[in-house]
Amino acid sequence: MTAASSGILIGISGGSASGKTLVARRIHEALGSRRVVVVKQDSYYRDLSGMSEEDRARQNFDHPDAFDLGLLHEHLRVLLDGGFVDEPIYDFTHHQRLPETRSIGGASVIVLEGILILGDPDLRGLMDIKVYVETEPDVRLLRRLRRDVEERGRTVSSVLDQYEHFVRPMHLQFVEPSKRYADVIVPEGGHNRVAIDLIQTKIAAILMQKWPDEHPTPGGPR
Repeated sequence: MTAASSGILIGISGGSASGKTLVARRIHEALGSRRVVVVKQDSYYRDLSGMSEEDRARQNFDHPDAFDLGLLHEHLRVLLDGGFVDEPIYDFTHHQRLPETRSIGGASVIVLEGILILGDPDLRGLMDIKVYVETEPDVRLLRRLRRDVEERGRTVSSVLDQYEHFVRPMHLQFVEPSKRYADVIVPEGGHNRVAIDLIQTKIAAILMQKWPDEHPTPGGPR
């Protein structure tokens, strides 16, 4: 990755259902799809298609070992050099990767979101801005319960069981401690417009430093 051709990487972390996706969406909307590509750590869950569906459902998906971080790191290096990668597509209902992939790339800003990205030193080393979205545990649980039941075909009992045995203890062990690596801590996620505006201003400043002729200052001529 060379300084002349590299893009910038924004890491957005936080607990499950904390509002990371909304923060990423706000940045995407502000800068436009031509400039930004969003990468989800969840897409890089290890392929468990060799297991039975029952065994897959019993896995701990909130531990760092659940992710193929090597592949994620490799793809980010390509994206930061302006290239394209085939991002995996993960089926959350059946806990496995799909055969098809999604081609992404060609953007100057890469937004990476995921619960464990700040805890990995290799990923942190690629980031220009590190963001942690902080949301109250009861709010996160309610959001996760609604999402998993409505969008992923789970039962209320299975969601609560997974939260008690995996999500909460892994959050306390791995996710929350990674907050100390963040440059910016954002309460209320994407609804915190002041924090989002500050992040967007910082992104614009970095873009100006790298490509002054291509990225005018906010409010300037376009």
